Amino acid sequence: MDIPVELSRILITELGEQQVIFLKEVDGERGFPILIGINEALAIDRRLKGIETPRPMTHELLANVISAMGGTLEKIVICDLHEHTFYARLHIVRDGEELEIDSRPSDAIALGSALETPLYVSEQVMDTLMEGPSSKAERIELLRQRMEMLRDRLEQIDEQLEDSDFLESAPDEVIEEFRRQRDEMQHEHDAIRNVLDKLG
Repeated sequence: MDIPVELSRILITELGEQQVIFLKEVDGERGFPILIGINEALAIDRRLKGIETPRPMTHELLANVISAMGGTLEKIVICDLHEHTFYARLHIVRDGEELEIDSRPSDAIALGSALETPLYVSEQVMDTLMEGPSSKAERIELLRQRMEMLRDRLEQIDEQLEDSDFLESAPDEVIEEFRRQRDEMQHEHDAIRNVLDKLG
């Protein structure tokens, strides 16, 4: 049985290529993070916010191709986990026929996020994530590393916002953007710390 999940958070930092998305069970408390690339994270964030680009990017192009060929993306299923790598399948219906196409979860979510496509995780994958003691340790370590990255970035932003030369020379919108980013990162940092406190 496939378990409905939703994208609960995207953590994007400029400090590295690996970014984090968190998926959470729709009717429960179980959840887990997936490491993805910066380009995929930005694509998901952009599509969720409805930010349009002058020309179709990769995921917009794929959505347009599916639509032009008469297909509909019915659902996305994260169907397997092998050696810490997640696998997903796109379920596309065209002329009454359902097609299953292999995909990276990050690409699948970027494709389906703007279309509000239902997202699922197979019960086998969820059980593996929740039951394996090593998996729990890895999740805790991932969260710990993310919190440290956020702490470093917050220190950099604080130094920038305390620099009188920067405050005098930078446009107001740039300063406001720095403050907005700081607030978001502080919120994420505190949320992760609370999770780690609960996990011990």
